[in-house]
Amino acid sequence: MFEKLKRSESIQQDTGMMEQENKAEQIAEQPKTASDIGIGELINKRAKLEEAIDYVGLMIKNLKDKRTRLEKEIEEESVDIKNLKEKLVKVSEYIEEENRGIRDLSNKRAQVEHEADEVGTLINNLRNKLANIDSIVESEENKVKSIKESRPKA
Repeated sequence: MFEKLKRSESIQQDTGMMEQENKAEQIAEQPKTASDIGIGELINKRAKLEEAIDYVGLMIKNLKDKRTRLEKEIEEESVDIKNLKEKLVKVSEYIEEENRGIRDLSNKRAQVEHEADEVGTLINNLRNKLANIDSIVESEENKVKSIKESRPKA
């Protein structure tokens, strides 16, 4: 898009310059009269100088316009880059926050896993104790049965 705009402006500038050059040639081709006693040549030179000054002025204006356009484009790019940078900073902050969250979750999972291991160990210890109690109760029950059976039935 910028290239099309630049090309059309360049064509307009070239057209304006060619018109200025054509005017200078027309003035130079005007017939000189002897009665002017050199004043005609002086007038022609002055006219050519005025046209040259106008031409230089036009060139300066075009350069100023180009510089202004360039400054505007650079400023727009600067704003775009600053916006992108801000977005990237936000994305970076988000990533860091997510990494912290993942580390926290990992630590919590490890704690829960450790507690689960402790609970499993407690369950095994209690199961062993219950098994011991059961075996003691069974042993005592067998002794009681044996005592009951060894007594005479009355």
